[in-house]
Amino acid sequence: MLNIVLFGPPGAGKGTQSENLIRKYGLVHLSTGDIFRANIKGQTELGILAKSFMDKGELVPDHVTISMLEQEVHKHSNPEGFIFDGFPRTSAQANALDAFLAKKHTTVHAMLALEVSEEELRERLLNRAKTSGRADDANVEVIQKRIDVYNRETAPVASYYKNQNKYHRIDGLGDITVISERLFDAVNTAVTQS
Repeated sequence: MLNIVLFGPPGAGKGTQSENLIRKYGLVHLSTGDIFRANIKGQTELGILAKSFMDKGELVPDHVTISMLEQEVHKHSNPEGFIFDGFPRTSAQANALDAFLAKKHTTVHAMLALEVSEEELRERLLNRAKTSGRADDANVEVIQKRIDVYNRETAPVASYYKNQNKYHRIDGLGDITVISERLFDAVNTAVTQS
C-alpha cells in the first residue's frame, strides 16, 4: 500500500495534482476539504461543527478532522493506497495519522510539499472563486487569514516528515504536466527508498 501526504497552502494546486497522482498510482483520494464539504452538505454533527471554523478561516479541531478521515478510510477495502490532501495540518494530526495507519500495518511513504509564492496563491484563489462559487476563495481577508494560519500552524508539520526523511519539496509553479512529473519523480524515489 502506497500512502502519500500532499501538502501545500490553499491554492497550491493540491486538488489538481491529486487527480494526476490518483491516475498514475491508483490511489484513493482523501481530501479533508471534500470530506468537510460532504459532511457540511449532509448537515452531519461533525459537518456543522467544522463549518463554524471554516467560515472564519480557522483550522478545524484535530478530533473532528481525524474522526471524519477515519470514517472515510474505513469505507475502502483493499485499496492500492491513499493520498491525503490537506491532512495532516498539525503535528498532533501527523502523530494520529501514523498511529491510525500503524493499526492498518502501513505508513506514510512520502510527504510531497507544493511550494508557491503568497502572491501567486492569492491570485489563484481569487480566480478559483469566480468558477467554483466558494465564498472562502472570494474574500481577500479570509484568503490571507488562511495563508497566515497555514504558515503559522501547518507549515511546521513539514519538520515532522523531514525528521522521518519523507519530506519532498516540489516547485508548484509552471505547467501542470511539468509539476506532475516532479511529483512522480519524488514518489518513485520514496518507493525505492522504503
